Amino acid sequence: MEKQKNLAKTQRYDKVHQEMTAPAIADYALIGDCRTAALVSCDGSVDWLCLPNFSSTSVFARLLDPHGGSFSLRPTQPFTSNRRYIDSTAVLETTFETDGGSARIFDCLPIVDGVRQIRPMREVLRIVEGVRGTISFHASIAPRPDYARLASSPELRNRLGWFYAWRNEVLNVQTDIELSLEDSTLCGKFSVVAGERRYFSLSYCLSEPAIIPPLGETADGRLESTVKWWQSWSSQIKYDGPHRDIVVRSAVTLKLLSFSPSGAIVAAPTTSLPETIGGERNWDYRYCWLRDAELTMQAMLGLGIREDAGAFLDWMLHATRLTWPRLRVMYDIYGRSGLDEHELPHLAGYRGSRPVRIGNGAHTQQQLDVYGEVIFAAYTYAADGGVIDKAGARMLAGLGEVVRSTWREPDSGIWEVRGPRRHFTFSKVMCWTALDRLIALEKMGVVKLGKKLGAYEADRVAIANLIETRGFNSEIQAYTGEIDGDQVDASVLLMPSVGYRDANDPRVRSTYDLICQRLGRDGLLQRYESGVDGLSGDEGAFGICSFWGLEQVALRGELALAESQFDHLLSFGNDVGLFAEEVDSRSGEALGNFPQAFTHVGLINVALAIERARHGRPNQTRPK
Repeated sequence: MEKQKNLAKTQRYDKVHQEMTAPAIADYALIGDCRTAALVSCDGSVDWLCLPNFSSTSVFARLLDPHGGSFSLRPTQPFTSNRRYIDSTAVLETTFETDGGSARIFDCLPIVDGVRQIRPMREVLRIVEGVRGTISFHASIAPRPDYARLASSPELRNRLGWFYAWRNEVLNVQTDIELSLEDSTLCGKFSVVAGERRYFSLSYCLSEPAIIPPLGETADGRLESTVKWWQSWSSQIKYDGPHRDIVVRSAVTLKLLSFSPSGAIVAAPTTSLPETIGGERNWDYRYCWLRDAELTMQAMLGLGIREDAGAFLDWMLHATRLTWPRLRVMYDIYGRSGLDEHELPHLAGYRGSRPVRIGNGAHTQQQLDVYGEVIFAAYTYAADGGVIDKAGARMLAGLGEVVRSTWREPDSGIWEVRGPRRHFTFSKVMCWTALDRLIALEKMGVVKLGKKLGAYEADRVAIANLIETRGFNSEIQAYTGEIDGDQVDASVLLMPSVGYRDANDPRVRSTYDLICQRLGRDGLLQRYESGVDGLSGDEGAFGICSFWGLEQVALRGELALAESQFDHLLSFGNDVGLFAEEVDSRSGEALGNFPQAFTHVGLINVALAIERARHGRPNQTRPK
């Protein structure tokens, strides 16, 4: 198969291309400050940014509509561009080459660390630096607040720059070039020569006095301190295997998708990027999914990022208190669960993919697997030496009681299938896991089950009997997606990872073989067979599922095969090492919300599993 090449590396752009064609999803890079994040295209345009936080309304949304707003810095002549992240950071450097010269743009959201300086609530800092000859740029700044539903005209305040104001929010544009207003868009042209710098700062404030950050050397200092902060954070990563660069990039991406005040990690910074171009599978992923909990915890602890792992667990145990002992599928960064889904019909959608949705209707579903994922995450943290207080232990025990009373019920499953509930095999596996890990926590002295211990053990046996007798189809020699079913589902590949079955178990191996046969496309795996979700059309191969299959190979100790397949999967990342939710297995095009935390978690866990296999510890995933 001829895979899509990353156009950002050597792509030429012209005005018609920019205006008529949305960049490929893989043409974007991510910058952020661990509170919100922006997508920057390889032709120098900030096309997505929500302020002040991940799940707030957008200020730039060209990603979803040509008129959604953007902040573009682009050479006026035909150009080629290439880009990179400054080593082990989230600071993006894009270099543009023209016949007359070259220049680079440094893009970041400066990190606010401590109280040493007064800073705006959020800032997008862009510094243009000449490298060779002379190169001319066109600047275009067009905020469109509230998903382009609000009109806000800028006001020039002399040396304070241009101000946009709406409701109780203020966005200030500060630059050392001259801007003029053209059809509600701030525009300007400028040139840089080798060694010269030009500065652009967009600073945002909500319900507080606007703070105008200085440009020049002070802006250089903010850039430098942000680089140092990220490099200091990355230096704690313990992984030293052959894929360190891409593992560090994935860890930095997870950190970018974290909300530092609470420890929450959003699934992706975007909404409604389609799983099929022109299709209807367009969901809002700017929330925190509990289904990601255990694998994310495993990745963070495996890399040695213990402080972040502790913050993540604290967020889970605190965010879920309002709904305890029941768990919701997802919460926002503050732990709120009322995420009602709405459509935005005024937005055209990415390349015409409608509807554009905000909120997520799946938040009302019953998903029994989430109990196992949260409890297993807590167990993994405690087994690594982390401390769970008495209140947290009581909460975990309460979750166990819910599992014991509901495991026989149908649910919507890990993939949030809309429609009537079903008996998904993986949901039963995670109910087994929830009880299994609570029993382990009881033996560790963390959770007190007391006289109920025997009942937990009996329910664990009963769940396993159901899985083995009705979740395994002897005719096709595979664990199926649903109890008494005949279709396969990639989620059951996680059985070894959650301690239910060994990776070398004959039933696990035969299931893996059939999943690869039915769901495999060029080394990639889809989630399930066509028609399972009841939606029209097909979707791409699901990134995390491909890594799950590969992790099973590594757990079996098949090192050479695992390394070869890992290299193949890594080829589906973009030029700066970011991975989408899905991949079009025919073209290699990135699909779905981007970048996807869950995919990067899968990458990290495979790299860790390969390292264990390399050192003769292939099956030491989690102690039982």
